[in-house]
Amino acid sequence: MMQKLEPILAAHAGLDYRWIDPQEIVVAQWVRMKCQFGCGRYGRNASCPPNVPTVEECGRFFGEYRKAVVLRFQKAVEHPEDRHAWTGRVNRGLLELEHAVFLAGCPRAFLLFIDCCELCPECAGTPRDCRNPGSFRPTPEAMAVDLFSTVRKVGFPLEVLQDYGEPMNRYGFLMIE
Repeated sequence: MMQKLEPILAAHAGLDYRWIDPQEIVVAQWVRMKCQFGCGRYGRNASCPPNVPTVEECGRFFGEYRKAVVLRFQKAVEHPEDRHAWTGRVNRGLLELEHAVFLAGCPRAFLLFIDCCELCPECAGTPRDCRNPGSFRPTPEAMAVDLFSTVRKVGFPLEVLQDYGEPMNRYGFLMIE
């Protein structure tokens, strides 16, 4: 399957990716706590907690897969709010990748966005009210993924940035089979 998907991944120009065994994805309660007690979007975004599965359900979800791809995107932004338009464009491109992988014979293909959805100018706030119900996806963090531990397992960098002038690394995941 990996050989079949390599041309599809390569067709997405500039895509930096690594294969990972989903059993290597670290799911942790502390990640959910950071969402709940550290993110201003908690409860206001259709694809963020509490509108996502529990931490335990997230762990079971990853356990149902045998192959996954970690997708790395790096960007420096001049102003913090500039990242929203960029992540919206990246997320739309990733939806196209998910669809191409699905059409290649992977019906379980499921994407985790690199940042909040950003498909609409303003989120409706709940999955029920979402204007793009077939397209919105959670982030790895919303699915309780400890990105620091997980991406380092495949050799990708991730550090806490000191200011917005530094290039940020954003990660998405494509669950395949």
